[in-house]
Amino acid sequence: MAVIDPGKLAQHLRYLTETIGVRLAGLPGESAAADYLLGEFESMGVSAWQEAFPINARDVQSQQLQLCYDGAWHDAGCSLFANTPGTSGAWVEAPLVFFEGATGYQREDLSSVMAGNVVLHLGCHIESQENYRRLMAAKPVGLLMADDRFPGTEPLADAIFPTYAANCGTVTSLNVAFFDAWKWRERGATKARFRVVGGPRPSKSSNVVAELPGSDSSAGIIFIGAHHDTQADSVGADDNGSGVAGLIELARGLAAQERRRSIRIISFGAEEQLSVGSSVYVRRHREELIQRGGVIFNLDSYGSLLGWNTLSGSGSVELDAQLARCFKNEGQYFRREQGVMPYADHFPFNAAGIPGLTLMRLNCAAGRFFHHRADDDMSRLDYAIMASSLNAVAAFANDTARADKLPFELAIGAEDRPDISRCWEDLFGGWSEE
Repeated sequence: MAVIDPGKLAQHLRYLTETIGVRLAGLPGESAAADYLLGEFESMGVSAWQEAFPINARDVQSQQLQLCYDGAWHDAGCSLFANTPGTSGAWVEAPLVFFEGATGYQREDLSSVMAGNVVLHLGCHIESQENYRRLMAAKPVGLLMADDRFPGTEPLADAIFPTYAANCGTVTSLNVAFFDAWKWRERGATKARFRVVGGPRPSKSSNVVAELPGSDSSAGIIFIGAHHDTQADSVGADDNGSGVAGLIELARGLAAQERRRSIRIISFGAEEQLSVGSSVYVRRHREELIQRGGVIFNLDSYGSLLGWNTLSGSGSVELDAQLARCFKNEGQYFRREQGVMPYADHFPFNAAGIPGLTLMRLNCAAGRFFHHRADDDMSRLDYAIMASSLNAVAAFANDTARADKLPFELAIGAEDRPDISRCWEDLFGGWSEE
């Protein structure tokens, strides 16, 4: 089997980040990345196709935010959350109130705090649809979401989950830098105003699927996944150009191998809106997954120059052990994060009963310090480490595809199933979204 070439990975990353650039779901950059994948697969003789699906693209022409403190208005950076509306260019102004997301939802009445105000929400993820419903019912004029995972001086890009937006409604929601929020609190900011030209508009994204057929169609399918979209204003070298480059080179290395089970390589669209492409794929192919689904290994942000490998997701102890052997043979190791992790493209497969894990490479306790930022560029990556990890994934996929009997169970552990069902319903809308 061919060894992954770090130079080839860098070549793909250069095209994705410098020739294409930002690859926001539903906009031309994401489409260009999908076309690049198709062209690479076809150039090596691998059968590949696109599967399109509708989304709301975040199409923003300009955004402004100002805070009033020390008797004057002051400009601040911001980033409109995907799936939330702009203001058609009009200024919206209201009193500013501060809300501690980690504990504030214990209040019985949110409207007395929020109604008619701009709410500075400490914490940018609302991991409960009921909490988000209560937030929208309280009628804030707008939200300023301060990301407490990555305290920094610039706003990060993010999204309101599509299911939350559809079920509960939205208001203009802007991500703001943690230390800006700190300053506003410290200086006694009393009012906020903002204007956004643009916002969500109907568009389409697509999954790019490549098939490496096996000799026995009844033996099942091994899935390898990644995503080709990025967050706003980010060229996404690590998140997730690393995954796209990895899929291309894995296909090249695995294509000529004989195998019993098919290997299906999928680059998902619109992951940054909460695995939209992956959930669409699982819903559309649910019957095939029930009949032929094996395991999914997903690549997402695994190239950080300094850090440690992490595997998250749901699978058996035997699956973990096989992967550990493959990584050890390449001089690589990983920390196994146990429990359900719904924020990557393996998760919808877990909801369909398919064991699967995502490989990430963290460099700080909360993830990666350049997460969803403009400086997620090629300088952040170690191509030799990426190649070693991909060689381990290739060995895992090759061994699993060739085996007469799999060395691990194709099942989700009973301890994870309740949390998987809860997250699938709450975050993704469950199977009713089909």
